[in-house]
Amino acid sequence: MSPALQGLITMIIGVGGCLAYFFLFNQLLDKVLFPPRGTNAGRNINRANMIRPWLFSLPVIFLGGVYLIYPLFETLRLSFTDRDLGGAFVGLANYYEMFSQKRFSEAMHNNVLWLSVVPTVSTVLGLLIAQLTDRIVWGSTARTLIFMPMAYSFVGASMAFMLIYDGRPEVGFLNAVWMQFEGGILSFLFLRIFPATILLGFAALAAYACYLFLRPFFILEERKGGTITVVLRIVASAIATYLAVMALLNVIDVFTITWSYGEAQSWLSIPFWNSFFLMAVLIWTQTGLAMVILSAALRGIPQETVEAAIIDGATPFQLFFRIKVPQIVGTIIVVWTMLFVVALRVFDIVFTGTYGNWQTEVLANYLYRTLFVDLDSGVGSASVIILLLITLPIMIYNVYRNR
Repeated sequence: MSPALQGLITMIIGVGGCLAYFFLFNQLLDKVLFPPRGTNAGRNINRANMIRPWLFSLPVIFLGGVYLIYPLFETLRLSFTDRDLGGAFVGLANYYEMFSQKRFSEAMHNNVLWLSVVPTVSTVLGLLIAQLTDRIVWGSTARTLIFMPMAYSFVGASMAFMLIYDGRPEVGFLNAVWMQFEGGILSFLFLRIFPATILLGFAALAAYACYLFLRPFFILEERKGGTITVVLRIVASAIATYLAVMALLNVIDVFTITWSYGEAQSWLSIPFWNSFFLMAVLIWTQTGLAMVILSAALRGIPQETVEAAIIDGATPFQLFFRIKVPQIVGTIIVVWTMLFVVALRVFDIVFTGTYGNWQTEVLANYLYRTLFVDLDSGVGSASVIILLLITLPIMIYNVYRNR
């Protein structure tokens, strides 16, 4: 049987099965169990309406339990066992071993970098592009072109970027550009001043974010939320501080690193910088999604507020940052959270580009190598639990915020 025919039959069975399930159980409720007739018609209708939502939710609850809840608890159990000892209980030994591994520390460090850079850059670029394309005639065409990378799989996109990063100047675009630098003033500007400026700007943004997170602790009027909010602010400020320090330390590296001018570079084997080359793939694919969502949010802003600000003499800069952005903060947070989860589970790009070598390891690639290459179910399951715990605060925050 051909895959196309098999897929068509699966779709027909799936859709037909759902329709049959809903129809048959509706008939069972309304015709057999609780018929709306006789002296108890009203009571039967109420009982049927009470049972109907649970009956229709039963397949979802069953499948969620089989494919989500059970694997979660089984993974948690496996994280406390040792396969080499016949599945014997070993307590926290797997977690101790995992935290002692250099590869896990490297993966955690890189994941913090990915989670800080990719969601923020993609969201900011998406917001700016959404605003700028709304002001030009060919804006819809520009949005379509920018959104097109979303059609690529992560593997396909990373393979395209591998050609850009290729070590042969006649193939790799980046090396073709690199071969034009000879160590003169342009090399100093593009390879020293430009990246140092970006890093200093990032450090300033991280420091400002840390200030915003810690400000409510010192200003009584701005203290809002409960214990969860306080914990999230402390964690976020610690991450922002770490990123600011890392950015400042890398400014020193920018001015001290020795470049081999006139020689083709293996870009993905340069520690630290290779992570940013890989991040560019995910940013390229996800910026279009952020742009589309934020563009819809910008179009939903009441024009009365914009017109009132213009009448009051607001500049375009003030109009954007003081009038429009505050009204779509909720959408910006949703987009950032969505991209945070995408960056957290990044696997394809790292696996295709470097396989986690040259200090590019991330948690998803680490757990794959631990579970399916090293066949260590204990440490691999422990890494899955750690990945879940990292995601949990974001999930709790979204639930708390959208109550």
